[in-house]
Order: sequence, then structure tokens, then C-alpha cells
Amino acid sequence: MPADPDDLIREREHLAESRRQLHRMRERTASLDASAAADWVSREVLESSIARRMKELADDPAVPMFFGRLDYTHGEHGGESFHVGRRHVTGPDGDALVVDWRAPVSRPFYRASSAEPMGVGRRRRYGFNAGLLTALEDEHLDRGEGTAHSDILESEIERPRVGPMRDIVATIQPEQDDIVRADLASSLCVQGAPGTGKTAVGLHRAAFLLYAHRERLARQGVLVVGPNDSFLRYIADVLPALGEVEATQATITELVTAALPEGRRVRGSDDAAVAVLKGDARMAEVLRRAVWSGVGTPSEALVVPRGSRRWRVPAYEQEEVLAGLRTRGVRYGAAGAMLAQSLAHRVLLRMEAGGESPDDRVQDAVARSAPVKKLVKQLWPAVVPERTLHALLSDAETLAAVSDGVLSAGEQALVLWAQPPRGPGTARWSEADVVLLDELRDLIERTPSVGHLVADEAQDLSPMMLRALARRSSTGSVTVLGDLAQATTPWGARSWHEALTHLGKPDAVVQQLTRGYRVPAQVIEYAARLLPHIAPDLEPPVSVRRSRGELELDRVPDVVAALPAALTRVVAREGSVGVITPDALVTTLDRALTGSEHRLLGGSDDGSARVELVPASLAKGLEFDHVLLVEPAGVVAGEPDLVTGLRRLYVCLTRAVTSLTILHTDDVPAQLGAP
Repeated sequence: MPADPDDLIREREHLAESRRQLHRMRERTASLDASAAADWVSREVLESSIARRMKELADDPAVPMFFGRLDYTHGEHGGESFHVGRRHVTGPDGDALVVDWRAPVSRPFYRASSAEPMGVGRRRRYGFNAGLLTALEDEHLDRGEGTAHSDILESEIERPRVGPMRDIVATIQPEQDDIVRADLASSLCVQGAPGTGKTAVGLHRAAFLLYAHRERLARQGVLVVGPNDSFLRYIADVLPALGEVEATQATITELVTAALPEGRRVRGSDDAAVAVLKGDARMAEVLRRAVWSGVGTPSEALVVPRGSRRWRVPAYEQEEVLAGLRTRGVRYGAAGAMLAQSLAHRVLLRMEAGGESPDDRVQDAVARSAPVKKLVKQLWPAVVPERTLHALLSDAETLAAVSDGVLSAGEQALVLWAQPPRGPGTARWSEADVVLLDELRDLIERTPSVGHLVADEAQDLSPMMLRALARRSSTGSVTVLGDLAQATTPWGARSWHEALTHLGKPDAVVQQLTRGYRVPAQVIEYAARLLPHIAPDLEPPVSVRRSRGELELDRVPDVVAALPAALTRVVAREGSVGVITPDALVTTLDRALTGSEHRLLGGSDDGSARVELVPASLAKGLEFDHVLLVEPAGVVAGEPDLVTGLRRLYVCLTRAVTSLTILHTDDVPAQLGAP
């Protein structure tokens, strides 16, 4: 029910006071003096903490300080009121003017109902325009007067999408809130149809966990992995807007190339069949064998002079030591370091049997002795990932020796380079290659793990890519986000159980989000015609928006010639515009739009252009108020097979928030049926 209009003035005063107190909190932080620290290490830590806190307290006048209010009538907080916002704001006396949306006291804002008010008498929502509080809307839950529809909530969902992705703290729905507030120990997989908010939910879960487990995650880290740089730029502002600056965001390629020699980067490419094979989980066994195949075979006794005596460790005992190291499950590098100590221990056993009383210092000295160091070098040669992979991909005999029973002869021939480079320093490593290099590095030395990892568009990751993420979350939990209907890589997952197994989280709970809050009904229903052909086991998405949106199919003699006029009609509407095109037409359409205020996605423009020209291959994860999709048949034809092409088309069709215009000369794919 509508709120008392007189409350508007008081709420605006509370908003103004909240901003003043946030400014006071920031000034107080800025006044802290790190020079008083006891030493330079403490000073650097303090300076870093102050800088981080300053970022967390940054204020954007265009972003509301709070979006809701809870008036409790019963329970622990009976008689208290709380304004719910993006961060906690207190007055000089310590009283909360705004409580963080992640705090337990805020949860009823998302979960309370007239049937289960959770102690709340009244829930209030606020409407804003450019940071100015313009409207109020109340639900008296204690009277059973909860509203089935909220104009403010609908207005926020329907608000035009301009610029990067924004947070959804004001509109989180109960099924989304369950995922956002899941415990840190829980690994989740969110199968989300287009427009269900799966990406936003994953980012908000990261923000919630950073709030609820601040000390642990500040130490262990949170990692967000996205499909490409354009996607990461699109989501980059969400966590900072929520006051979280601790999370690291990267693509899978950035993660696995980080350890390459300076200046090295992905320069090569693979055919689809080769990339699929290199991404196959069986390659992990091939690489493991390659690393450990270099371990030598003892041929003579180890002789260690010590004073006037000589101590011998026969070859069979050396073999026992090597066998023990192979079965301990430690990394190759760590096992090599243990070999010297293990051999020295065998020497000490003989010294004790000979009547001497050596201690740990003697064992360390023996481990560092010339005979032991020489033998360790012979039995346990150093392994360099780039050299190892170069040898495997260059030499058929080397590959065959470690692939027997794992790869067929035909697969071995497929994975070999047609023209091997002279050495690893001249190799043009592909994306699949650097993932293999990452596996090799981990076989030698353990990859550090973060406390929580969010993997978006995970359906497009190969098993070897998933293994790369698994080792970065081996001691933490994960939030996996994706949609099997949008799997557009030939090496991508075909089931979440398979993907989660490769990720090392086979017991992760899979939750489906099918209620769409972004894509209008008319558009999602049209795109869902493809589901029987691309993902027959998935539930079709359902749009919960009252606005059905606009869908127009415009057949023209020449899409290139017709594009400028079609774009002019679309640009006349409010909001962002995306022109999505088959990759093969990008250059042609970019020239056709010369003179218009548009930007090619991934170009050098500063991002201020309202119209973006988007290659179909980069459309995933993005959203625009209005989408002008050019030649859908070309989108399908640009992929290696029909199913992948239809999945790519499904992605492109579901980027629209308000309207979708399909501009085509060729017939639209038959799987879409009649208009």
C-alpha cells in the first residue's frame, strides 16, 4: 500500500544525514597516520588497509545510500527500524543510520512475507532518480497486507541498462537470496537461463562471503573467473559498488599465462578437433607420466665419506626410496627435495648401526654432501614445463612413450605439431597449450588455492580448464555459474556432473534458476523454441516481467545497406543498444556504420558510446536494452556444427532487455519456426 507522503521529507533528511556521516567516516579514515607504525612492514600494511578502507567508503551521489527499510515489531529487534543499503553507515554515537544488506538483520527485506513476516511489521521500498529519493512504497506484513506486486521493484528491474553491469541488491528475489547467502563451505552450481540473474547472483554471493568471512577471505582471497576481457569489463564495477575491493577478476587465459616467462603470451591457435583433444582430461595422465618418466634408475651404490669412514647405500635401497616418493602423492619438485633427505636418512641408519650417534645436523650435512647432490641430480632431473610440453608436441616417440594406453595412435598424430618450432622459446603457444603448461607447473609445484572461486560461463570450459580452476580452489569452495543451453565451445561441458567432477567438487549442489527478470516474455519465448534442439533436458525459462517487450523480424534485400536506417529507428528509444552480428560481418558492418556514434566491442573507445557493435562470439554475458540482431542464419553458419551454431544464436537472441529487432536477408533458422 502507498506510504504516507509526509514521510518523504523525513526520509530525504535521513538520506542527507547518511551521506554526511559516510563523508565523516571517510574523512576520519583519511586522517589516520601510517607513519606512527613501529616499522616499515607495519607501515606498509597500515597504508594498504587505509587505502582499501577509503575505496570501500567511496560515495557515488547517483547511487542510493539505501533502498529499503524494515520496521520490526516482534522478536530480538522489536521496536527497532533499519534502513537497508549497500554498506554500513554509523553516526558519531555509533548508531546505525544504514545497515549493510548482507547483515542478518537485513535478510527479512528479501525473505519476509505476509505469511511469514519474520518479526517485521512494515517493509518499505524507496524509489530513486539519479540519487534523489522520489517515492515510497509500504507493505504492512503484520497485518497480512503484503503486496503481490511492487511498482518500485518492477521499475528497478525495468530500468534501462546503460553502461556496465550494476548490482541487484534492491531486487534480489528469495530463490536468488538462498544462493547468495549459502555458507562458505558449500560449493554450488547455478544453472541459470538467460535473464535469471545468475552472474549477478554469483557476484553478490562473493560480496556476501567477503562480508561474512572477512578475515579468512582477506587472507585466502576470492577469485572471479570470466570468459573474456569484455565480460570482465562489463562486470568490473559490481563488487566495488558494494564496497568490496578484495576480489581478483581474471579470465582463464590470464590465470594460466601468469607464470609464463615475461613477455610470453598466447600467440597460436588450434583447430577445433585439436583443441578438444588438448582439453581432454586424459591429457592430465599423459603429462603426469611425462614429468615422472625422467626419474632415473640406480645402477651403483651411493658412497658417502664421513671422517675416516665411508658409508654405502646400495642401489636396491635407493630404488626403495624412489618407489616411496612416487607413491606419496607429493609434487615432483617437493619429492626431489625429499630425495636428498631420504638418502641421508639411510646413511644415518648405517652410522647408528656402526655405533655412532648422529643427530639432525649430521643428516642435513649428509644431504648437502657432494655425493648425495650428484646422485640426486642423476636420479631426479629438473623438469621445465615449456621444455617438457615442447618435447611432447614435437617428437612422436616421446609422446608415444607416455601416451600408451591413454591416447590412440590417431590421437597422438593429431596432437603433434605439423611444423615443430626449434625450441620452447620460439613456440607459438595456443590457449589449450598454456592450460597444459599450467597442469605441468602444478605437477612440479602446488598451485596456491583461494578461499572462494566464482566461475562464470563455466559450461564453455574444457576439462583441463576446469582442472586449472580446481587446483586454484582445492582448499576453498566454488560458485559455478552457467547455462548448458549456451555452451558454444566444442570442448565445453555436456552435463554439470561431468564439469563438477573435473572441478573437484562432484558433490556440489546444482540449483536451477528459470524465473527471468531481464529478458521480456515475447523475446524469451521466441528464443526458447531452440531449447528442444540444443538442451532438451532443461526447463524452459519463464519471464516474470509484466512487460512482454517487443520482437520484430525485418526481412530486407541487403542487411548491410539496411543497417543504418534500422539502427536509427532503434536508437530513437531510450537505453543502450547492441548490434549483434556474425563475426564474419563485423568489419563490413563497422564500415557501414561509419559516422554513427557506435563502438566496436573490444576496441579502443572509452566505452561512452551508446551503441556497441558486438561480434556474436563475444555477446555472451552482456545485456542491452535494445538488440539489433543481424542475419541469425550467419550466426549459426559461423560455428563448426549445427547444435553449437543454434546455441550461439540462443545467446544472441537473449541479450535484449526491452526489444529485439532481427534484421535478415536469409531465412531465419527453421528451428525457430514461423514468426
